[in-house]
Amino acid sequence: MDETSQKIIDATMSLIKDKGYVATTTKDIAKLAGVNECTLFRKFKNKKDIVMNGMEQEKWCGRVTSEVFQKVQWELQTDLEMFIKAYMDRVTPDSVKLSIGLRAPQIYEETAPLIMKVPHAFISSLISYFQNMEQGGEIPHLDFECLAMTILSSTFGFIFLNASFNGKRANISREAYIKSTVATFIEGIPRC
Repeated sequence: MDETSQKIIDATMSLIKDKGYVATTTKDIAKLAGVNECTLFRKFKNKKDIVMNGMEQEKWCGRVTSEVFQKVQWELQTDLEMFIKAYMDRVTPDSVKLSIGLRAPQIYEETAPLIMKVPHAFISSLISYFQNMEQGGEIPHLDFECLAMTILSSTFGFIFLNASFNGKRANISREAYIKSTVATFIEGIPRC
């Protein structure tokens, strides 16, 4: 990838993150990238082509794969904290905003499978982890997919709120959130 093409991709993805796919024009992209609009079309077929090239880059799609979640110690609290932290390290408020910007009907069919790789990797890795913990006699048999979805939903919700309100909505640090969420997940809510 040459420097000009990368500038165009970075400008496009940044604008989509801030304005959405539909509101991002090729004129805006060219201006932010510091290139002529003709240069943009010499490098890429159209705006969709730029986006699809950007989605191939780790910088713009996070690359959450099952390998990210391999540092297990077979201790439930520690491991669940690792899963959530590893997810949050890659699924940032900026990547959430970009994901939302890429859900426009004009491009969603092409971007949805790429966007869905992230939660799928998290869920399938957690399910596998729970199954191994069950086989090792550490936890009982439960609906592991439901458990994984619960953790994903809670984790994504925290990131989404921070993305939506620029970090001003949550009055809890990321680290405190992770510890509290995992503790509640494992121990439940104590009764009086």
